[in-house]
Amino acid sequence: DPKTGKRYKKTYLRTVNNVLSGMLNHAVRFYGLPVSPMAKTGKIGSAKAEEMNFWTKDEYLKFSEEVMDKPASFAIFELLYWCGIREGEALALMPEDFDFGKGLLKITKSYQRIDRQDVITAPKTAKSVRTVAMPDFVAEEVEEYIRLEGYEEGDRIFPFGKSYLYHEMERGCQASGVKRIRVHDIRHSHASLLVEMGFSPLLIAERLGHEKVQTTMDTYSHLYPNKQVEVARQLDGIMP
Repeated sequence: DPKTGKRYKKTYLRTVNNVLSGMLNHAVRFYGLPVSPMAKTGKIGSAKAEEMNFWTKDEYLKFSEEVMDKPASFAIFELLYWCGIREGEALALMPEDFDFGKGLLKITKSYQRIDRQDVITAPKTAKSVRTVAMPDFVAEEVEEYIRLEGYEEGDRIFPFGKSYLYHEMERGCQASGVKRIRVHDIRHSHASLLVEMGFSPLLIAERLGHEKVQTTMDTYSHLYPNKQVEVARQLDGIMP
């Protein structure tokens, strides 16, 4: 990226490759382009994401103890870990997004910083607009946080940006000694916890707001244990 100097992710490069290839193939079919230049070049990037890092529940609990001294940090990390929402979705939250009576959280928007301006946009995809059921303890923690801080309708309850989250992540990791992961990896940590608890890819896809269940399978299939032997054993068991 010429602006930040960071290398693009391999999956992003593959997406750009595919879009460009599709445009040129369209030009060959309908606009007289003799041949697509992409036909002579290999694909760049990778269809599969690099190996993800995530925390176990115990690692997260150690981390969360160290950021508990700052109410905003503790509240937002609780939502990220126990609800699996994206950091942009968390940073856009307002009091009216919560139904504490029913323990529900509505995800309808996302926060990002563009040209030094705070911008609230639609979430990443259509399926990202969703309702997430919160554990009771998280709902109680966030309700108390909003009440004590005095936030009202229309206020962002986490009035800071992603750099604050990254700083707090670093602080919590240093203090607790747990391995450093990215803020986005907390979402993977939530998903891996759900896999461990035995929830289906369909349910996890709905909770995370994935556009397709295939995305969930591609991302987390390696976490599911191979149960082929168990299938064979149970098939034996149903024979008279």
